[in-house]
Amino acid sequence: MQKPIQNNFQNKSDRYQKSGTIWVDGLSCAQKKAPINLDMTKPELGWQIKAGEQLKNVWQTAYQIQVASNKNNLLAGNADLWDSKRVLSDQQLHINYEGKALRSFQKVYWRVRVWTTEGRSDWSSVASWRMGMLQLSDRKGRWIGWDQPFLWDSVRKFPVLSARYLRKEFTETKGVKSAVAYISGLGLYELHINGKKAGDAVLAPAPTDYTKTVLYNAIDVTSLLKQGQNAIGVVLGSGRFFAMRQDYKPWKWRNFGFPKLYFQLRIEYTDGTVSSVVSDDSWHLSAMGPIRNNNEYDGERYDARMELTGWDEPGYIMQKDVWRPVQLVTAPTGKWTAQLNPLMKVMQQIKPVAVLAAADGGFILDMGQNMAGWIHMDLNGLGHRGDTVTLRFAESLTKTAGGIAQLYTANLRDARATDRYIIKGAEKEDWRPHFTYHGFRYVEVQGFPNTKGASPENNIQKLLGSFTGEVVYDNLDNTGWFSCSDATINQIYKNAVWGIKSNYKGMPVDCPQRNERQPWLGDRTTGAYGESFAFNNQLLYDKWMSDIQDAQLVTGSIPDVAPNFWLYYKDDVTWPSTFLSVTDMLYRQYGDLAAIRKHYSSMKFWIEYMHHKYVKGGLIDKDSYGDWCVPPDSLHVIHSSNPAKITAGGLIATATFYHDLELMSKFALLIGADKDTGFFRPITREMKTAFQQRYFKADSGYYGNNTVTANLLPLAFGLTSKADIPRVFSRIVNKTHLVYDDHISTGVIGIQWLLRILSRYGRNDLAVKIASQRTYPSWGYMAANGATTIWELWNGNTADPAMNSQNHVMLLGDLLIWLFENQAGIKSDPLQTGFKKIVLAPQIKGGLQYVKASYLSDYGAIKSEWHKNKNRDQWTWQVSIPAGTKAVLKFPKGVEKVSQDGRPLEGTGQNGEDLQLKIGSGTYYFQGRLMAGMANSADTK
Repeated sequence: MQKPIQNNFQNKSDRYQKSGTIWVDGLSCAQKKAPINLDMTKPELGWQIKAGEQLKNVWQTAYQIQVASNKNNLLAGNADLWDSKRVLSDQQLHINYEGKALRSFQKVYWRVRVWTTEGRSDWSSVASWRMGMLQLSDRKGRWIGWDQPFLWDSVRKFPVLSARYLRKEFTETKGVKSAVAYISGLGLYELHINGKKAGDAVLAPAPTDYTKTVLYNAIDVTSLLKQGQNAIGVVLGSGRFFAMRQDYKPWKWRNFGFPKLYFQLRIEYTDGTVSSVVSDDSWHLSAMGPIRNNNEYDGERYDARMELTGWDEPGYIMQKDVWRPVQLVTAPTGKWTAQLNPLMKVMQQIKPVAVLAAADGGFILDMGQNMAGWIHMDLNGLGHRGDTVTLRFAESLTKTAGGIAQLYTANLRDARATDRYIIKGAEKEDWRPHFTYHGFRYVEVQGFPNTKGASPENNIQKLLGSFTGEVVYDNLDNTGWFSCSDATINQIYKNAVWGIKSNYKGMPVDCPQRNERQPWLGDRTTGAYGESFAFNNQLLYDKWMSDIQDAQLVTGSIPDVAPNFWLYYKDDVTWPSTFLSVTDMLYRQYGDLAAIRKHYSSMKFWIEYMHHKYVKGGLIDKDSYGDWCVPPDSLHVIHSSNPAKITAGGLIATATFYHDLELMSKFALLIGADKDTGFFRPITREMKTAFQQRYFKADSGYYGNNTVTANLLPLAFGLTSKADIPRVFSRIVNKTHLVYDDHISTGVIGIQWLLRILSRYGRNDLAVKIASQRTYPSWGYMAANGATTIWELWNGNTADPAMNSQNHVMLLGDLLIWLFENQAGIKSDPLQTGFKKIVLAPQIKGGLQYVKASYLSDYGAIKSEWHKNKNRDQWTWQVSIPAGTKAVLKFPKGVEKVSQDGRPLEGTGQNGEDLQLKIGSGTYYFQGRLMAGMANSADTK
């Protein structure tokens, strides 16, 4: 029933695949394909090398980049902006443009060719990029809007704010070469040109702290302009600018004002001249359009009878009682910045899988999947003018005493999550909301035409055809695919991917359904790393790191939520540490050293602030959340009260801050700030000594009160002496196996390391057991109880609804990292990051019979697939490495007599654990014999 809108992993060059050809593909500028809105003067360029499938060990030895002011010059070899000449280098990514200074709005064309171990490529296809606004003087327009409510609006806790419609007409008499609209509509906007929506983005622009950063978008509208009269129409919605709750808890909630618009249409003509149409006091505004209210929490009310037919087309006659001149309004104080992270789109469409009778009349659609987005409703000409169709959204159902289904909405708290559509009575009538989204699986529909008194079963085909779920999230490429022999793990992976994309909303939010939807830092400390295998999230998290830097106070304090729509400055260690860990992820997964350079001063400032204010005797006890959401013994409460499961806040804070200091020393060396290690390293050593003295029970061989988390963190962060590692690790294993029956006992902090630490120290089999459990507490328990995403709580089906989201990602911990790095064995080298050098090291001990995974790195696809054949005691492994990279293969413990394509590898008579093989690009096939005990660990379910 699911219809993907796009496939991001197709081979674009099938015709070359079986030849011996080398070619260049996948050109990127600033990590984007053909961007049109760059406000950086030296964007980073990159490319992929493709090779025929019979070629192996393809390695770049040199490259040449040419950049020109027009395509014809470039094709003629006249690189009038930059010709790098032949550069002896294997670098393919993060190569800065070093040509002539570029002008605002300039479009440039570029190509590249490479020399490799298999010869030189032809020139690549021509790619392009366009500059955005580089100077303040480039901005010709004014901010416009209406800085007050209208009579029918209400500014209160549950606000009502109608959308603002703005329009402008202009005349074109010359031939248009190109036209780009530069726009920032706060909180959200839709742009229309001559009656058509411009672009396919929704819910734009991405949210920020508008006092620090204002993002603008660029949309190519060349095809929408015409000779003669033209019309521009912009609809403004509330978004995060006009906050979802007004006049409420001002110590917590931030509000930025009423919606406002900046617009600049830059038109280049075929005769070489340029003109602009900008937002100014010549525009007109109406708040008497069909969107009567829009609120991210509460939904949208749309009165189709009030549609301003033709308002976005030329020749429209504005009625004086409907339209008025705009106000010139105060500009937001944030820095004017081009948005580079991808905009949100409708990324997928799904149809309902069932229709149920509702307790309150009407019917309930079951979409079969918890998702984030909205419903597209097709009325097919049905209904009477003035009738209202009401759509209420929820993640799950409950039943009345009579057994009739009804929505479970208690966990939404005070989010109303309701859309209302008032029918206009047209022959063709369909609708989707504009400025809200919902987290839901179930939709209660009241008032849909011709269904009153009829059973849903008798209308099921008509109803299924009338409603479509539209899945909305950031337009990120899918980069990871994973499957294995265990159906539970496969379902968990699918649930995880749905949870991740549900919570990508121009920033990573915690949940998409209740009155929260906030970008909590602690949810992504490790989560961002795991997510990077499923999606190319580099630009999203690069933007979020800037949000965190924007949120830093002049004291150095970093909040728990950024952008800081909620003002939570608690100075705990764990949540703000995400600033460092995600920056490290960007370097590890994407080779993004620029992110470290960009944020280093802010990270250092936070470290200095926290150290000066809170570190005493090498210890720090600033902790607000502990090991958040440890599984409670009771299935009906949110937090555990069992002291045996609760890890001391000081232990968590000190261990985490120690890890932060280690990261800062690493960052300092990477960017040439070596002298800063003179500050970081002494306090790191002092903290390690103090931590050991305070928390390590040398006689017993455990930390703190011997929780699994208390013992995991010192092992993960290198606080434990080499001699004590076996004892501490045995405590983790014994506690997990004997006390918790091979189940999870950690919360958000411990789960970030549990599976990887078990695998690192030889108990991959226990990690597999934990990952595949179907009883409480486990990810499989969620799936076994109907979850199609990941819950906020381990007991999310029974816990108190006060904090019980059914679409969260924080409890994923290191699961996705472990699946790709430990089970499939796909990992980037820690020194040659971004998968320039790949470490392939699967672990096969445990109940999995096979693992199959692929990861689309910036260099190309990396694949790993292994199988156990229990009957023949055989293990097979196939790997693929993209051109331009190298890999180290580390064969797993428990395999011997390894051969490649039937030829024994040297020294493989011994345990495969001792065998490493260095390879270049290509596809390779290996076989080996499973040693005693390993064959029996094959999954026979």
